[in-house]
Amino acid sequence: MIATLTAAVGCLAWAYLLAARGGFWRTRERDELRHVNRAGRWPSVCVVIPARDEADSIADNVAALLAQDYEGDFSIVVVDDHSSDGTAAIVRGLRERAAPGRVRLLAAPPLEDGWTGKLAAVAAGIREAGDVDYLLLTDADIRHARDSLRTLVTLAEAKRLVLASRMALLRCDSVAERALVPAFVFFFRMLYPFAWVNDARRATAGAAGGCMLVRRDTLAHAGGIAAIRHALIDDCALARLLKPQGPLHLALSQRVASTRRYGAFRDIRRMIVRSAYTELRHSPARLAFVVVSMLIVFVAPPLFTLFGSGVARVLGFVAWVAMAVAFVPMLAFYRRSRLWALALPAIAAAYLAMTIESAYAHLCGRGGEWKGRIAQGATPAPERTAQRAVS
Repeated sequence: MIATLTAAVGCLAWAYLLAARGGFWRTRERDELRHVNRAGRWPSVCVVIPARDEADSIADNVAALLAQDYEGDFSIVVVDDHSSDGTAAIVRGLRERAAPGRVRLLAAPPLEDGWTGKLAAVAAGIREAGDVDYLLLTDADIRHARDSLRTLVTLAEAKRLVLASRMALLRCDSVAERALVPAFVFFFRMLYPFAWVNDARRATAGAAGGCMLVRRDTLAHAGGIAAIRHALIDDCALARLLKPQGPLHLALSQRVASTRRYGAFRDIRRMIVRSAYTELRHSPARLAFVVVSMLIVFVAPPLFTLFGSGVARVLGFVAWVAMAVAFVPMLAFYRRSRLWALALPAIAAAYLAMTIESAYAHLCGRGGEWKGRIAQGATPAPERTAQRAVS
């Protein structure tokens, strides 16, 4: 009886997810260029890039931005966030070869209490940007196609957006990436259905931090980066801050791609453990709900199918098929074999284990650890580096 009831709950959950969760599984929201600039004027844009130990990727990032076909005035501010490698030296070389004033290099300010390191760097970059129409907040490991900025600005102007964000195409080459990356995007879309994010009538707000075009005056009116200075998951925090100010747009992209490699499972595990418990607001009750829900919705169906009997087996099979069908469009987007859809229960179990580990790390005082910094939703002690322009 308990098995049948559990299997029935799993089936009902998938009926809801497929039919009433904003079509999150269909991958319809993409950054196809469907608008043209009819105003005849291209707004000014400043690209702000926080960079901490990004010597392996910063050259590709800045070079791609310098090659943009954008016809308006745009500049690039790279904020060196206390790097210990050659990040700043690489940017200096790119700055010397670029048009005068196109690339600026700034050192991040000393880290103050209540700020995360990345957001302190972003805030410094925005101050340096000055009076521009838009800010493109992008990560140092992102490569933009030549028409990326033009496409974003055209869409933002046509729809009067306050925030246009693109989910960067993540690398999906190694075994670890093939197993976990499409599911990462799948679960993100389940949490933040893009259709709901893009619907001004709904409260759902989300963004992808690798690429966010923001209207500068709207951000200032909402309180600026200081209003979310403590946020570890800063992209969604920014979306929640801005949605009351106007429409958002979030889409999948093949114009915007991440160059960061996750060669081993431990690399992806580190990324998930860093922020999963923060997504649950450090709540044991939310963690318990997620554990029970993931077990019933993802893990139990194949177990009932393989080892159950009667109605429970049938319902388990139906739920397993439903989740496989839901996962196929994301696998197609990443050009991966559809057979990975059958492994979604095991992949979900791995993500659940990493979420539990994230909670454990938080309890042990290691929450939010990334590149030598530990954050518990707020900033650690200030670093002893004065703010200065790097020359």
